[in-house]
Amino acid sequence: MRLALAALASFRKTYPGHMYRGKHRKRPYATEEAIAARIKFLKMEEQNMFYLRHPYLTLEQSWGHSQELGKQKAFIREMHLMKLNRNAKPSVTIEERYDMLRNNDVWD
Repeated sequence: MRLALAALASFRKTYPGHMYRGKHRKRPYATEEAIAARIKFLKMEEQNMFYLRHPYLTLEQSWGHSQELGKQKAFIREMHLMKLNRNAKPSVTIEERYDMLRNNDVWD
């Protein structure tokens, strides 16, 4: 009897918790499609790293390009406008504040 239980227990492996999630999950087999997709991803990553190592502009060329485009002045102007809008409060009259209380005013 014990030999049969040992044989049956080794026949089907059980997983603690959810079968496909967690530390002790059942891992999928590596198929040829998955391997090809991973190789394609790694080649793309290698191409991206190549472009990062060899930029289009040198350091001397990229030093003043944002000043020529006016990016710094536009950024400062935009931040100044945001600061002005954040501190400004809308002009509200007392009538507008008490309009919500007038929902039961019914005159004959």
